Amino acid sequence: MNQTLEDPHRGARGGAEVQLEVLADAESAGARAARQIAADARAAVAERGRFSLALSGGSTPEPMLRQLAEQDVPWPRVHVFQVDERVAPTGDADRNLTQLRASLAAAGPLAEEQLHAMPVEAPDLAAAALLYARTLRAIAGAPPVLDLVHLGLGADGHTASLLPGDPVLDVGDADVALTARAHAGRRRMTLTYPLLARARRILWLVTGEAKAEMLARLCAADTRIPAGRVCRERALVLADRGAAARSMAFVRARGG
Repeated sequence: MNQTLEDPHRGARGGAEVQLEVLADAESAGARAARQIAADARAAVAERGRFSLALSGGSTPEPMLRQLAEQDVPWPRVHVFQVDERVAPTGDADRNLTQLRASLAAAGPLAEEQLHAMPVEAPDLAAAALLYARTLRAIAGAPPVLDLVHLGLGADGHTASLLPGDPVLDVGDADVALTARAHAGRRRMTLTYPLLARARRILWLVTGEAKAEMLARLCAADTRIPAGRVCRERALVLADRGAAARSMAFVRARGG
């Protein structure tokens, strides 16, 4: 059963309610996310002639990506960006690009030239971040406004590669930045808070009991975790029952 919930704390960061839909399981949440992306894509193409989408990596979005490839999407008008990427060689299992390419481009509906990879193999990573920001501007405007950004939620409260304690959290003058330190053995390139705040929709996909505490803190707009600092306007959270188990303390049923 699906539930749509709202945050009663109207004064939280972003000044907006968070919409939380609870799905039965991870597969159902992924299917719901795929349908939302497809619907937004059709609407954006009808209105503006193009759909710009930023996708996160990891295991959580695997059902979403698999089902997105089968949706009714105007793929020739879609541009896919990365939310973040580990500094690793092409094809490395650590690369988010490996998963995106396999799901959508290699044998999927998206043309390779419409999948815009973060250039993390460049010898000058700072220059590479600037280059990616220019690519965003060329396609999504200046400043870039992405139609939809898909975000995940880490068990430590991070999202994208906006990681606890890293100076990248404080970047306010760039749309793409690098983590100052390696995390799990890799430095990261990531979209930043300013770019996320301009997105027409933020789509959170959160599954599994291990995320329950951090999802509750996200719903409570707890800015002590990186995810809690993401602008809440135009945000939709899709979660399975395991992840949503502790969120009811911060939200109330809309009714129906």
